[in-house]
Parts: sequence; structure tokens; C-alpha cells
Amino acid sequence: MGTAYTGQGVQHKYEELLAESKKTIFLKCLPTHSLSQVLNDLAVYFVNRGYHVDRFMNPGHVDKTDALFVKGLELFILQASHPISFEPTELGRRHKVFCFYDVYHQDQLLVRHDEVSTLLREERSHFEQSLKALKKAKAIHDEWELVNIARMDWPRHEEITEELKREIFGTMELTKTAHVSHRIIGSLSAGSAHDFIPSITRHMKRRFLIKGLPGTGKSTMMRALGDEAQRRGINVLYGWCGLDPASIDLVLFPELSICLFDATKPHAYDADSPRDELVDIVPLCAKDEEAEKQIEDIRQRYQTTIGEAGKQMQVAVQAQNSVRIQMDRALNVEVFEKKLQSLYAFIKEYEDK
Repeated sequence: MGTAYTGQGVQHKYEELLAESKKTIFLKCLPTHSLSQVLNDLAVYFVNRGYHVDRFMNPGHVDKTDALFVKGLELFILQASHPISFEPTELGRRHKVFCFYDVYHQDQLLVRHDEVSTLLREERSHFEQSLKALKKAKAIHDEWELVNIARMDWPRHEEITEELKREIFGTMELTKTAHVSHRIIGSLSAGSAHDFIPSITRHMKRRFLIKGLPGTGKSTMMRALGDEAQRRGINVLYGWCGLDPASIDLVLFPELSICLFDATKPHAYDADSPRDELVDIVPLCAKDEEAEKQIEDIRQRYQTTIGEAGKQMQVAVQAQNSVRIQMDRALNVEVFEKKLQSLYAFIKEYEDK
């Protein structure tokens, strides 16, 4: 995902793609599902042409595509109106806008106006309540982490991190500057958390699954390994947490075909193939009866609050989906297809340069 609904509001990780793209196409539109299929078709087109494509899914509708980045062409194409508005800053140079606001039957939009307005108010209200609950859930989770931080064997944690550095990197030193990428691996979606760890890691030859309690240094370990890779000139992809956008849930080294990720709830995974190796840091957290009592209270409050966030998000996403369906029903297909032909022609011209 390029965007996520988090405990710090709506967050995105598109800055680097906007900075490194040679051409960015901003698709400006009303709320719609129609452009998702356009982006999917373009992804297939570029893959068939031999390019590697990163596809970014919508945080509310995880089967819908929000953006594409085509490597080799350094071409970035994104829906630039929803869920976050992005504005071009280099029109006439690296940035190009295609506007789809005018591809509707105006009389049909007018007929749907009152219903859509009601749905948008409903979406906004429940969305705000969900984000408020997520913020509260993150604060509770921070309490949970503090209890565990105080009883961790941090010297042994550091030893394990150093052992992993030697295991993964050995004596490798590359004579280049490391390329660093950032992605969001999941988000609170309609009713529950959703992540893309399986699709992100499916081509890796080695996967290290980190098992650990909240606050026991999973993110710290991955950050240290990422820093070590960068120091050695090895490319790094960081996968950021959907609840806490400052926390790392995955680190991947494409050149080595190796990744490490947090394999505990809400994205619990088990080692299920020969390429999977377990890094278990749960035993480093000392047993403490008083701490366990504290955590049980915290866990219950957290589960209640995150559950409320999920319920509110589900209602918000349902309203959003209804809005998009109504908008798409008012689509003037002929005008829409004509606009698409202009988009395809521009992409083809850019590709042929």
C-alpha cells in the first residue's frame, strides 16, 4: 500500500516515488472504482512489455488499485484525488495531469446529488470516529510496549541482531550507494487489519519470521539490519506498520532475496516452508506476574478500542463504496473511453522516447 489509515491519521509513502519518477501522471477524478481497472490493465501491459511494476492498493478497498510505479521507465501513475489529494508541482516538465471530472452525465449526477451528499457525510463521520479510535488504540499499545521494554534482556537482543548481520551479510561490501524504498505493508480496512506480506515476500529465497511481544524490539532489530545493509551499499525496502507509521514491520534486501518481518498479530505467520527461518525473541521478555496482570488489562482495552475502530471503518468504507458505485453509474462511457485513449497515447509516446 502507498496509503494507510493509522494511529497518526491518514499516512502515505509516495514521497520517494514522486521524487525519483521521471514522469508522474496525476489522475484527477471524482470518487470512482473505474480507474482501478484502468491501472490494472496498464500493469498487465507493462509486465507483458518486460517491465517490473509495483502496484499500490487502496487502504479501504484492498482489491482496488490506487497507483502504479513502472521500474525502468520510472513512470508513476496515481489516482491523485482519493484517499489523499496530490497536486502537481512541475507541470510541463515531469508532471502531467489527466482530468476525469468531466466524464459524467451531468443530469445523472444531479439526480444522485442528495443521496451522494448523505453518503459522503456518513463516510466522513464514521471515518473520523475510526481514526480517533485508532489514535486511542496506538496510545494503549504504547502502554503495552512500556511494560515489556522494562523486562527485556536487551544485551541478548543486541547479540541476536549482530548474529543476524553476520548471517545475512557476511563480509559483503558493495561499491555503490544503497537505494532505499518505503512501503506501507497494511492498513485497517473494512472491519479488520489487512496486510500484503505474502505478496511482498513470495519471491524471496529466505524469509526470517520474527516472533516477539509488543515493545520487544522487532522494529529496532529490522531498523539495525536495514542500516547495516545501507552502510554496505545493499538496497533496502522498508515495510512500515499500518497502526504506527513510525514502526517497521518488514525489511527486505532485493539483491540478496532475503527479508525479515514481524510475524505476530495482527499479521501472524508461521514458518511453513524450507525458506522460512524463525527468530524467536519472546523468551527474552522475563516472566513477571505483576507485569502480566498489567498487560491483561491493557490487552482488553486495546482489543475493545481496535475493534471499535474496525467497526467504524467498515461503515465508512461501505458508504465510500456506495458513493463510488453511484458516481460510476453516472459515467459517460463514450467520453471516458475517449479520455483514456489520450492517456494511453501519452504513455505510449513517453515509453517510445
